[in-house]
Amino acid sequence: MLYGAMNFPVRPLLEEIRSIGEMGFDFFELTMDAPQAHYIVVEEQRDGILDALAGFQMAVVCHLPTFISTADLTPGIREASVQEVMKSLEVAAALQPLKVVLHPSYMVGMGQVVRDVSEKYAFESLEAIVEKAHGLGLCLCLENMFPGAQWLVTPEDFIGILAKFPTINLTLDTGHAHVHDPGDERCLHFIEMFPDRIGHVHASDNFGREDSHLPIGAGSVDFPKIAKALKSIGYNDTVTLEVFSRDRDYVKISREKFIEMIEREE
Repeated sequence: MLYGAMNFPVRPLLEEIRSIGEMGFDFFELTMDAPQAHYIVVEEQRDGILDALAGFQMAVVCHLPTFISTADLTPGIREASVQEVMKSLEVAAALQPLKVVLHPSYMVGMGQVVRDVSEKYAFESLEAIVEKAHGLGLCLCLENMFPGAQWLVTPEDFIGILAKFPTINLTLDTGHAHVHDPGDERCLHFIEMFPDRIGHVHASDNFGREDSHLPIGAGSVDFPKIAKALKSIGYNDTVTLEVFSRDRDYVKISREKFIEMIEREE
């Protein structure tokens, strides 16, 4: 298993790489969001980023922009959002990432009223992004969302998508899956349904109300049960501790707890 941590994009990027590298992580998950990690910033700092990663012997996973609207009903907003993803993919490719993570489109505003139209736009955007990623030779992992996003939330939502796009995998986000699901049945169902398509894991805790990115053990996610399920399918790939706290020690503690659960004897 390879373990990584994610930058907080309001902090200077090279400082974030150094902070995470000093904790001995295997890889750095670069979330390509403004203001400090937009693709323009990443492109400008590419040599420094690659040197810093090499200095800590860390690989990189790229997380494509989160706060954009690839299913928006307004054509200009939707097209600009898709272009943000396309440019981010091109810049990510130059870093030779292990994989790239994509948030599905959010259904917002009036798009929630005309869901069929929003989903059509979301699918068209996804189709273009998948084609671009494939052309760049990138491994794309599509993330499950929390209920408020209203698209690609349940395992059943992914059946048609994963069948349509055989080149992409699933990023299993434990925090997203736990929102409004106190028993973690949704997360366990993802593992059961897609044992061969889970290509990446985001691990963070919460209390089931919102995606609060707490350290493992600080919320109500049943991580021992989830770790056991991942172990049962032989998952042995990348895990990002998506934990945001002022004290970075909690990121290290979360990694240690997750490793202990994965390695625990039956």
